[in-house]
Amino acid sequence: MAESTANTSKAAAGGEPDPGPRTSSWRYIGPGIVVAATGVGAGDLVATLIAGSNFGYTLLWAAVLGCLVKISLAEAAGRWHLSTGRTLFDGWAGLGRWTTYFFVVYVVIWGFVYGAAAMSSSALPLQALFPDVMDLKWWGVACGLVGLVFVWFNKYAVFEKVMTVLVGVMFVVTVYLAIRVTPNLGDAFAGLLPVLPDEKDSILNTLGLIGGVGGTITLAAYGYWVNAKGWTDSGWMKVMRLDNRVAYVTTGIFVVSMLFVGAELLHAAHVSIASGDKGLVQLTDILEQEYGTATAKFFLIGFFATSFTSLIGVWHGVSLMFADFVARYCGRDAVKGEEIASGDRERSWPFRAYLLWLTFPPIVLLFQGQPFRLIIIYGVLGAAFMPFLALTLIWLLNSSRTPRAWRNGPLSNAMLAIAGLLFLVLCVKQVWDQPWAEFF
Repeated sequence: MAESTANTSKAAAGGEPDPGPRTSSWRYIGPGIVVAATGVGAGDLVATLIAGSNFGYTLLWAAVLGCLVKISLAEAAGRWHLSTGRTLFDGWAGLGRWTTYFFVVYVVIWGFVYGAAAMSSSALPLQALFPDVMDLKWWGVACGLVGLVFVWFNKYAVFEKVMTVLVGVMFVVTVYLAIRVTPNLGDAFAGLLPVLPDEKDSILNTLGLIGGVGGTITLAAYGYWVNAKGWTDSGWMKVMRLDNRVAYVTTGIFVVSMLFVGAELLHAAHVSIASGDKGLVQLTDILEQEYGTATAKFFLIGFFATSFTSLIGVWHGVSLMFADFVARYCGRDAVKGEEIASGDRERSWPFRAYLLWLTFPPIVLLFQGQPFRLIIIYGVLGAAFMPFLALTLIWLLNSSRTPRAWRNGPLSNAMLAIAGLLFLVLCVKQVWDQPWAEFF
C-alpha cells in the first residue's frame, strides 16, 4: 500500500509516475477483490443454485469456464489502462461517437433501474434477520443511503478495505455451506467434463450460466479501480494480472460452493427455488429446517455481504466511469490514468451527481414498482453491454492505439472472441424473449 500511495501522490503532483514493481506480489492485491465482490451479486448465486438444483454437478465446468472468460475481459480492460495510460472511455471515444451515445443511454437507464434492484437485494436479508424493525422498502432506502454516504465521504483506499472485509465474510459463509452439505467429490470432478444436460434449452441454459458468473459493467470498471489503486503504467502489469486471477479464483470459489449447495441440498431432495433474490430467502428457510437457526442466520449475513458489496461497488466504480465520460465529453483530448489515481475524480461533481442518480430516483421505484417499458429497455441494454465491451476491447487492443508490446496475442484474441460471441448470443436471446407485443 505504501508503494501505491507513493505512486498516487507523485501522479497527483504532476510528475512522472513511478514505474511500479517489476514482479507481482500478493501484498499489492486489491482491485481484484473489489471486482470479485461487486461482480458476484445475489442473482449470480441464485442462478448457480438453480443450475445445481436442476442439473446436479453436470454444469460445474460451465461455471469454471465463466470465470475464465471474465478473467480475459478484466485483464484486457486493465491492460488497456496500464499500457496506454488512457482510460477505457477515452479509448471508446476514439472509436466513434456511437460509443458515447450507447454509454450515456446505458448508464442513465441502467443506473436508474439497477439502483432500485441493488437496494431491494440488500434489504431482503436485513428484513429476514430483523423482521420486526421496519418494512422491506425502508430497509432498501436505508441501504441506498448508507451506500451513498459511505462512497461520498471515503476515497478508494477505505473503500477497498471495507470491500475486502465483506469479501472475507462472503468467502467464509459460502465455503462453510459447501462443506456443510458434504459434496460428492467424485461427481464434482466428473462435472468438470464439458457435458450438456439432456434437457430442453440446455445449450441456452449453459450459455446463461457461463455468461452470468460475475459479469457486468464492473468488468469495465476494473481498469478504473486499477488506476485508483495507483497503478498507472505498464510497470504494474504483472501485479494487475496476478490481482485479476485472484479476483476470478475467488469468484470461482463462490459460485462452485453455491453449485455444491444446489446439487446436494436441492437437487437430491427435488426442491425448487424461485429465480432472483427471493430464491436466497427460500434457501434460508431450507437451511433452517436442515441445519438449524444458527446456520440460517449465518447464511443471511453472507447474503447481505454479497448484495451490499455489489451495491457500493457499483456506486463507486460506475460513478468513476461516469465522471470519466463527463471529463472526455467536456473537451479533454485525452483522459489519463493519473487523473483517476490522484483521487480528484472521487470528489468531482459528476462522480457525486451519478451517486445521487443511483440513490434517489430509484427510491421512487421501491415504492411505486418498476415501469414495464423501462424494465424491457433495461434488460436489452444490460444484455448488449457485455458484447459491446468484448468487441471494443478486441478493436482497441489489436490497433495502433495500444503499444505493440501489449497488443493482444492469439490466446487473448481467442478468449475475447469467445466472450464476444457468447454474450452476443445471450443478447439476441434476451432481446427475443422480451414481450415486445405488450411494449407498444
